[in-house]
Amino acid sequence: MKNGWMNFFSGSVQVKVTGKGMERFLNECVRRKIDIWSVKRLGTESFSFFIHLKDIKLIRPIIRQSECKLSFMDRKGLPFLIRKSILNSGFVIGAVLFFIVIIILSNMVWGIEIKGAKPDTEYLVMKELEGMGIKKGKMQFTIMNVEDIQRSLTDNIDQITWVGVELRGTTYHFQVVEKNQPDPPEYFSPRNIVSRKKAVITEIFVEEGKPLVKMNDYVEKGELLVSGEIGEGGEKPRYVPARATIFGETWYKSTVEVELTTKFNVFTGNYKSKHYLQIGSLSIPIWGFGKHEFAEYREEEKDRNVRFLKWELPIGYKNVTIREEEERERVYTVDEAIEVGKKVGQNHLEDRLADDARVKSEKVLRQTTNNGKVKLEIYYNVIENIVTTIPLVQGD
Repeated sequence: MKNGWMNFFSGSVQVKVTGKGMERFLNECVRRKIDIWSVKRLGTESFSFFIHLKDIKLIRPIIRQSECKLSFMDRKGLPFLIRKSILNSGFVIGAVLFFIVIIILSNMVWGIEIKGAKPDTEYLVMKELEGMGIKKGKMQFTIMNVEDIQRSLTDNIDQITWVGVELRGTTYHFQVVEKNQPDPPEYFSPRNIVSRKKAVITEIFVEEGKPLVKMNDYVEKGELLVSGEIGEGGEKPRYVPARATIFGETWYKSTVEVELTTKFNVFTGNYKSKHYLQIGSLSIPIWGFGKHEFAEYREEEKDRNVRFLKWELPIGYKNVTIREEEERERVYTVDEAIEVGKKVGQNHLEDRLADDARVKSEKVLRQTTNNGKVKLEIYYNVIENIVTTIPLVQGD
């Protein structure tokens, strides 16, 4: 037979026929459309051939009507392999269970290593990991990805500046960089302190140097505030690195636009989850069949590959979460838009200012409404540190 694969799946049997009238037997098989192949003569009164497993019941009546005897020599094909597997089911089940156990153990967390952290910081990291569900014996599929773990630890633990997270095999490795202690005082060469912008002095504290301004003085940008040259009268001048904290009232102007009507998308809370078995680039759905009915939606994908011992297999699990969105419309009155504009303007200003600066007051200079937008020009009074330094050249 040419189609060997079909013979394998359906099963075939090699039989031996002995006796007189073998030719008549073969002709009767052909007449009854019984497939016979690989016919071999074994002697003067015997030969062998292959037939389909399903044709055995058709050949028995022919044997009874002839003077021949039939015996089975060999069996081939999937049905016999299945039967043999059933007879040896203990071994097969054991092998399958062993493979499943190895897969499960390869995808569990068996170790957590933390380097670069002091004992108290390491304790805080371990407590935070337990809160996130990361501990020994936990399946890796149920744990957030490495980037989310890193971001959560950095945000929630004040004692660390950065943490590196890496999953190698069944162990999570954490490299912690703790916040440094305050640096020792720096030593500077002689210098002057000048104003870095126009301001009215509101607070002055000089640690070292000769102050040249006082409270409520108006200063220009670049004006000398504290001199690093000390000495009066006929004394020989002494040059020091001027140190001072000087706050002044400065002024800023900001332009803000607020739309009276804004459209944006929000999640409704409805979602549909789909689960897939990932084999290479092929995704086979295993749960969450059917189409969703969301008109507007956003998809989130999470992929995890299966590990076998230290190797990563091209088999994985993919979870797709489809979240429903809907469009909302937000409408402000003019007064509400003005209040929002003030907050937006102040937030933008605070992003530009140092941490020790504060907004003293604000005033809307101009307000216009055009094309569905409110445009504000806002004037701010700010109290901030105005000092900057320049080198002092001796003899100036």
